[in-house]
This record gives sequence, C-alpha cells and structure tokens, in this order.
Amino acid sequence: MALDRAAIGGFEAAMGAENVVSDPARCRAYECDGLTGYRVVPELVLLPQTAEQVASAVRVCAARGVPFVARGAGTGLSGGAVPVAEGVVISLQRLRRVLEVDPVNRRAVVEPGVTNLDITKAAAPFGLYYAPDPSSQQVCTIGGNVAENSGGAHCLKYGFTTNHVLALEVVLADGSVVTLGGDTGEQTGPDLRGVFVGSEGTVGIATRITVKLLRTPETVRTLLADFPSVAGAGEVVSEIVAAGIVPAAVEMMDALAIEAAEAAVHAGYTIGTPAALVVELDGPVEECDGQFEQVKAICEAHGCTRLHIAGDAEERAAVWRGRKAAFAAVGRISPDYFVQDGVVPRTRLAEALDRIAAMGAEAGIRVANVFHAGDGNLHPLVLFDADKGEHDRAEKLSGEIAELCVELGGSLSGEHGIGTDKVCSMPKQFTPDDLAVMGRVRGAFDPSGLCNPGKLLPTPRMCGERPGEYRPHPLEAAGVIERL
Repeated sequence: MALDRAAIGGFEAAMGAENVVSDPARCRAYECDGLTGYRVVPELVLLPQTAEQVASAVRVCAARGVPFVARGAGTGLSGGAVPVAEGVVISLQRLRRVLEVDPVNRRAVVEPGVTNLDITKAAAPFGLYYAPDPSSQQVCTIGGNVAENSGGAHCLKYGFTTNHVLALEVVLADGSVVTLGGDTGEQTGPDLRGVFVGSEGTVGIATRITVKLLRTPETVRTLLADFPSVAGAGEVVSEIVAAGIVPAAVEMMDALAIEAAEAAVHAGYTIGTPAALVVELDGPVEECDGQFEQVKAICEAHGCTRLHIAGDAEERAAVWRGRKAAFAAVGRISPDYFVQDGVVPRTRLAEALDRIAAMGAEAGIRVANVFHAGDGNLHPLVLFDADKGEHDRAEKLSGEIAELCVELGGSLSGEHGIGTDKVCSMPKQFTPDDLAVMGRVRGAFDPSGLCNPGKLLPTPRMCGERPGEYRPHPLEAAGVIERL
C-alpha cells in the first residue's frame, strides 16, 4: 500500500518539504547499494540535515507503521541498504560534520555521513589517525562502517570498527534517542554498544559516533612479493604469524585480480604471476626493521620470484592503490561480477582456494581472488556476463562459496555483512535456537519490525520454510486468505 498524502505530509512537517523526495526518478537513485543485483525503488527518500530531523522522521515512521532503511554512501556489498518498496530511505549523507577531535584523550566525535578517510584527515594535524580502513575508505561513511562492523586491510593488527568505537548516539525504532557506550567504550550492564555495531541497521540509526584515534606509527615498511602458487604464498602467511610477527596487513591477490588492477591503475604488479602478497609492518623503527628482515627471509625461503620493497611513501601508496583498486577494476575484465565475503581459518586458505577454483570450473564461471590473507577473510569475485545468461549460475556459485567457508570452519561474512545477499544461508552457520535468540534481541529494539526489515535474519517469506518463527502473510492477517 503506497504512502498516502497524510503520511507524506507528516514527513514534510517533521523535517521540511525540501528534505522529502517523492519523485520516482530521483528515488530510483537509491534503489540498491554496491550489490546491484537487488533493486527496490523506495516510496520516499528523506534527507535529514540534523540528528533531530532523523529522530523526527523515525517517529513519523513509528506512528504510521512505515518501514525505513538508513543509508550512508551506498557502498555496501551485501544488499544491506536495499529499500522497502512501500517504505522510506533515510539518507545520512548530509550529516557529515567532524564535531570534535580530542588529541589529549585520542578520540573524535563525528556524524554518520563523515567518510572513513576524512576522520584520519581531521586527526592528522595532531599526529593521530583512525585505524580501520576499508578499501572504499575514500567514499564509505563511518555510519555504514558501524552498521557492518567494517574492517579493511589493517584489521589483522588493529581489529575492526567495533574495536575503535567508544560511544554511539542512536535513534531507536520508536524515535527515542539513547547513548550506548561511553568515553572509554564501556558502560554499566550489557554491552549494548557491541550489540549495535554490526547489527546492519536493524536496531536503530547512529547519529553521533565517538571513535578512538591512534598515534601515527613511527615508521611503516611495505613489500610486494610474487609467488609461483597461491598455496606457496599462503604458507608464507602462516609462517610469518607462527614466527610471532603481527603485521599491520597481509593481503593476497591472484592472477586475475592482478590483471584487472594493473589495467586500471598501473601500480607495478607483475602480470601473469599466480599470486602476490602485500605485507606491511608498522611501529617503532628498530622493531620494524628487525621483523621486516625476517619477513623478507621467509618470502625468499618459499620461492618468492620477485620482491619489491617500497622505498618511500609514494611507492607504498602505489602498492596500496593496486590492492584497493581490485574490486572496481574487475569491471575491466568482466561486464558483471559478485563480490563475496567469507572467512576461513588461515590453515585452510589453500584448501579453500582450491575448492573455489574447482567450483568455478564446474560452473563455467571465472573467479578472481583478493583477500585479507592474515586473518583468512576471502573476497572472491565471481565474474559473469548477464547478457549471456550467466547471472543465475554466478549467483548460485557465489552463495555456495559463502557456505563453503562455513563448512571449512569459518563464517559467512568477515566485514561486508549478511544483508539481503546471504540471509538465506544463515541457517548453515547458526542453529534455530541461535537465530531465535538473535530475533528476540532485534525485537527488543524494534518490536514492530520497521527498522531495515528483511535483512540479516531469514524468514519463511524470503527463504522458504527455513528455521525460525512463522510470520503470517499480511493477507492472512487481514483475513483475506488462510494458511492450510
């Protein structure tokens, strides 16, 4: 049922008519996130300029039973920001102020529309920076990072978003405003801050975020190493960690990913090499220098065919430009692709990649691999051509890869979230009791189910008769049809 004029008027009164978009052509710009296979045009798009307007908009939704989806920059890759057809999108792009940088206590207070990289830029004059760095950090926003618990290349040493968020001002599903966490990240009672981070927008909207800042490292050392096989590169990763070295980052790319990245940014990677490792160390000079020599020796002992050491900041930036360009660059070698995200134990990396290659060959679909090798977070890129009828096969393969990660002792997602894409795979990782508990927690925050509905937790409507509480169809609840 479309929103009536009274409902639209309620939103206009709450936040100003100029901040309410109803034109279908303009609303279409919000129909999907970075996973473009799922598209829904929302009824309205709301563009609040303040936290107070966000709360006012949510109160109108609660009063009228209108589902809503919070949206940041739309760079997510799991369909987590896909709208509801008869609901509204609440865009947070206009809330992009850095409210405070506190160098003494090493923290910053920002609005959700601030980009990840802009936090570091604001902190840089004080010799500080924000550690989590997703590949899209130039455009992704901190609100979205909080929703997905994003990580990035340096999460091996520094952890994910949850390790760097101290406090959150949150608008709950009824429009009330609460603060979760505190100046130190702790609060009396249950860790509600921890519940919120990574909840994928299903329990509320963050409007003010306090993050932890770190001292800029004394030195940074980066190398790019080529190997004759992915398995050999994986052995290097295991040996580095076994030696007690915790690099800031250990990233791996295979031949297809390298081909795409080089075509896009010409970063100096070796075309045709089966695997390349990016290893970065940071910290005190003496510690880094000693460990860097150990890493070089380990690489050489495992048949490294080329070892490039970044000589300065410009060369280091070039190495990272190649790695961070990989996702977008794949568009140069394939008209369409899915970006998958799963985790396997480091010790099973080679096995996972062999299985993925075999699954791709059986499906007749190419798979490029880019991943955070240090913590086993895989990002297989499933390449296909929709015009040749390959979409369904590619989508099926993408889902099977995610479920393979669970089979090998890992998880469905490392940082991209479950969203719409992997919601029906949740029972592969969690028991019915697990999912029921998650549902009760979600219901405690949002009893009416208005906050980003249809994401994260499976329902029979989306996934067939999967485990979980039965939810009647609206026509059944209205008495028009009955369940047999």
